[in-house]
Amino acid sequence: MKGTVTIPLKDFDELRDAHKKATNLRSSTIEAAREVEVFLSFLLTRENFQEYVDEFNSQSRRSKIMIEGGRAKIMFNEKT
Repeated sequence: MKGTVTIPLKDFDELRDAHKKATNLRSSTIEAAREVEVFLSFLLTRENFQEYVDEFNSQSRRSKIMIEGGRAKIMFNEKT
């Protein structure tokens, strides 16, 4: 598909800034998820809380916690 769109320069700059902010937010979210994974993995070594993980997974619509080899992994559900 080819075409052109005309928008005010101010709106274009805001759109470009929004893309940068969204990219930074996504990166920060992934980094935070990794930190939570480390914390959950630490907790796994202290207490067996598989039942709590199962309960979380049954209630969460956006993510699941998977325990693989004694390490916690947060899996985000893909939105289509």
